[in-house]
Amino acid sequence: MRTIGLIGGLSWESTVIYYQVVNQRVRARLGGSHSANSLIWSVDYTIVEDLIVAGRWHEVGELLAAAGVRLEAMGAELLLICSNTFSRVNDDVARAASVPVLHIADAVGAEISARGLRTVGLLGTRFTMEEPFYRDRLAEHGCDVLVPGRDERELVHRVIFEELIRGVLRPSSRQAYVRTIAGLADRGAEAVVLGCTEIELLVTDEDTAVPLLPSARLHAEAAAAFALGATPTVLGARGLR
Repeated sequence: MRTIGLIGGLSWESTVIYYQVVNQRVRARLGGSHSANSLIWSVDYTIVEDLIVAGRWHEVGELLAAAGVRLEAMGAELLLICSNTFSRVNDDVARAASVPVLHIADAVGAEISARGLRTVGLLGTRFTMEEPFYRDRLAEHGCDVLVPGRDERELVHRVIFEELIRGVLRPSSRQAYVRTIAGLADRGAEAVVLGCTEIELLVTDEDTAVPLLPSARLHAEAAAAFALGATPTVLGARGLR
């Protein structure tokens, strides 16, 4: 079994999802009391949050690349940035590492392709929804990507930073997200990508009429498959490089 290296703490609330899912998948595949060979480097979120607010993405790239190098030195054979927003510096980590780095948008895109979806909605931080680094990567998997209107984007972004990364789950915010998802469905989205790993803590398929694509879960499942011997072609992962 290959060893998975998780660059987490982005935030730690969602890193828990990764650790849980990779172990669940390995146990489901191998049975008994098996669990994943995994390493976690969890960064101090306040530091990276301050950097992205200041637009200092180069420093974020250096910080996460250093984390990836440390994980590789400890035996990681596959790296993941446990975040959609911070996948903006995925290539920085890939350049610094000599092991594969699985891009979260490629894991989501593989699922979009497998389902034969042509149009998806996207929720996430303002960075993820408004900048091209994530939307364009999804589009490479053959789909059109819709984002909410400006006011809804601001609401989604605010809830992530003021509530979800702090473990605060408010029914009013869940209802607002559900309305936003319904609006994307009305515009033609066949499914909606939960393009911030913390959103999975707030809404599930049980809350919505349109299917949801939980990015953290899909990313972690792809990593577990790779650890158990799947090839990059099976994962559909352009980011394995």
